[in-house]
Amino acid sequence: MSVASTELHWSSAAETAARTTDVWTREGGPGGAIVLFDENDIRIEACGGLESLATGAPFSSSSIVRYASITKHIFAAMALSHESGIALEDRLGSHLPGLRSPMADVTVGRALDMTGGLPDVRDTLSLLGLSVHTATEAQPILDFLYSLGNVNFPAGHEISYSNTGYRLVEAALKDKGLLFDELVQERISHPLGIALRAPELWFDPVPGLVPGYWRSEQGWQLGTAGLHLSASGSLTGSARDLAVWLQALLSNRGPGAGWLERLSAPRFLADGRPTRYGLGLAWSQIGANHLVGHGGSHAGYKNYFLLDPHRHVGVVLVSNREDTAPSGLTLQVMASLLGENLPSRSTSIPDGLYATEEGPFWLEMKDGVAIFLGAGETLYQGEDGWSVSLSAHMPMRLRWTGDAIEGEVGHAARRFVPVRPDDCLSEVQGRWVCPAYHADFTIQDDKLDMGIGPARTSAPLLPLGGKRLLMDGKDGPWTKRSSLVFNGDRVGLFLNRSRLVQFERAT
Repeated sequence: MSVASTELHWSSAAETAARTTDVWTREGGPGGAIVLFDENDIRIEACGGLESLATGAPFSSSSIVRYASITKHIFAAMALSHESGIALEDRLGSHLPGLRSPMADVTVGRALDMTGGLPDVRDTLSLLGLSVHTATEAQPILDFLYSLGNVNFPAGHEISYSNTGYRLVEAALKDKGLLFDELVQERISHPLGIALRAPELWFDPVPGLVPGYWRSEQGWQLGTAGLHLSASGSLTGSARDLAVWLQALLSNRGPGAGWLERLSAPRFLADGRPTRYGLGLAWSQIGANHLVGHGGSHAGYKNYFLLDPHRHVGVVLVSNREDTAPSGLTLQVMASLLGENLPSRSTSIPDGLYATEEGPFWLEMKDGVAIFLGAGETLYQGEDGWSVSLSAHMPMRLRWTGDAIEGEVGHAARRFVPVRPDDCLSEVQGRWVCPAYHADFTIQDDKLDMGIGPARTSAPLLPLGGKRLLMDGKDGPWTKRSSLVFNGDRVGLFLNRSRLVQFERAT
């Protein structure tokens, strides 16, 4: 046991973890596991709920789930191993000649640290009308990215989460004959005696994989996703498996030697400002304690882990239920372990819908949660009246001036004012098309209809002012809230992770 670990409040952390898992057990629905550990030992396990609603088997620390984006730091370690021949300073285009500029000019480092401006594939396909359930494979997705070429913003100018950089670097590895799953088996799973796997498709059989669930109006439903998974989020494993790997990182031994420091090293914007997002690892803070970790979200799975590199301890949370709030729950357990209190939620910014004076950017405030271009973060009380998020991949620093919200989102300066509706809807009725991708939608009255046959969906539209609309739709278990910005006979569709899809009025 490390000296630092004797200063910790293990019993308090165990009680905090149990409060969450006990709720899952009492509900009798899907569940999860919370594991606390130091660099040598698994210290606490709390489990609750079911790993399968079909069999009624209880969830355990050995239940296999989809880690989703927790995969990222492990992939970054494999991609940057000396055998790969890939360096952080390399242009993506130097490894993938099919890429067009400016996407080709983004460096590997910016592709992995979320400052590259790369449009997220899933969100881009959603804007074109493809459901989360639509099946796609690796090469067509890569060809799609080659055809796009453009980026959401100039590389290095802000931070905005995207899975695409990891997908592209994985494609570069494949071209060199290096397969992610094989690297994981050889360098992590076999040496540590754990069962991490990296299937490429949702429908690939994985031994022991438990179903994920989301709650619809009809009750719990199985989570499914058709998108080729890629190394941005393909790994599967249990809570205990993940803890064993993280122990190797904390103790700087075996396959984890050297990687925690390298993957969590500071990264910087083009103007020199540091971000708190590294290479698949993100920094957060509780009191004076600096923590590093990452979350993961697939349809029906929600996971998170946090490490305290100074005290050599960590917390893992995995679950097979969509309604889990993993980052907040993991922060609570870690705060209990450290004997700290989380900052209070901030509600100083009035609830309501806001937008920038021009452009696609909108912000909705609801009980201390800020939703920016469809992506939400809880705000906490910061210093000098600021409201801040605790997220490194979506940092927010905002305050209410009395007539506007000012501050930063993703390290980019923003100013939002209350929405002033206009008569945009009456001017944009009819059919709009994107010929390059054979996509279209129709605006009729205050609804946007997209899709074909029985899969056609309808979403309400709200005026944002300035010839802009907000679509308030659904895509399986997730919301789909994009802004539409009209300019004559053209319209751009925007989500936080995808800002380049354009449609034109049908003739």
